[in-house]
Amino acid sequence: MADGSGSASADQVWLQRCIELARTCPPGSTFSVGAVLVGPDGSELASGCSRATGPAVHAEESALAQFAGDRVPPGSTMYSTLEPCGRRLSGAVPCAQRILAAGVSRVVYVLDEPPTFVDGTGAEQLRAGGVEVVLLPALQDVVRPITMRDLGG
Repeated sequence: MADGSGSASADQVWLQRCIELARTCPPGSTFSVGAVLVGPDGSELASGCSRATGPAVHAEESALAQFAGDRVPPGSTMYSTLEPCGRRLSGAVPCAQRILAAGVSRVVYVLDEPPTFVDGTGAEQLRAGGVEVVLLPALQDVVRPITMRDLGG
């Protein structure tokens, strides 16, 4: 698809893929998010969307669960339509912690997590863990209605 160099054009291509995934989320009472894990060679390693395998499953969680291995290749990037969560009300492991444990080097997302359920601290936790975090807000007008569709937004 696109290279994994972190170029602006590659980021846009992968975020468009995330948007496509977010549109396929089963209906639910939380955000509708798409995520793609991309290897350093630019290949898609895994992808996921909110509620793909259960009502409380997050997109990044789904993508990481599909990856065959505990640690991703060095230089891998997680793309997401929404900031990976830093805290979950359910008590499940937050996506930011899962991303750190997997060894993801870079995270690119479109929309900061709104304080609908918890305060968004995922990006902050990722940066503190040494992950390069990139917010690309250019697609916010496209992502916001998809993300918030099941919340009346």
